[in-house]
Amino acid sequence: MTALTPGTWNLDATHTDVDFTVRHAGISKVRGTFNAVEGSLVVGDDATASNVNVTIDANSVDTGQPDRDAHIKAADFFETEAHPNMTFVSTEVRGDAAGEFTLVGDLTIKGITQRVELDAEFGGQTVDAFGMTRAGFEAKGEISRKDFNITWNAPLQAAAGGVLVSDNVKILIDASFVLPSEETAQA
Repeated sequence: MTALTPGTWNLDATHTDVDFTVRHAGISKVRGTFNAVEGSLVVGDDATASNVNVTIDANSVDTGQPDRDAHIKAADFFETEAHPNMTFVSTEVRGDAAGEFTLVGDLTIKGITQRVELDAEFGGQTVDAFGMTRAGFEAKGEISRKDFNITWNAPLQAAAGGVLVSDNVKILIDASFVLPSEETAQA
């Protein structure tokens, strides 16, 4: 596995997916993505001292169903008028940053910050057909909606029990970062 070149990398939003899955009615899953994300990755000589800073536009949520998206943006869920962005700021990298590792950081949703751990994997570094130095990562984890004061729900019929939307939300991130050409020339 190629080591990651030190420098400040920019998130390539066009080649990055920030997705989530939540169980619906206890029997199926709703999947969604955020279409607007920006961020950076700062890598030092020791990759485990690297840090990631990402901002997600909460209004860019897309579940493929406009009415559901509008409800998710409303006060019952993200309350995007008051809290238009979600952020993730890493605080620690545990393990082999050139392979599989744990990315620990502070996730802020609706103004509430919680520590989260993501299982991550470095996909590698390459120079693409346009001469850009790229690095790829995958990260996944799970959060509780309640931890971020997102508690809206509706009970299911008494015989079935349960609630409409599960508390647990699975997160899957496929991220691509680009090293600006001036930093590539210095490396």
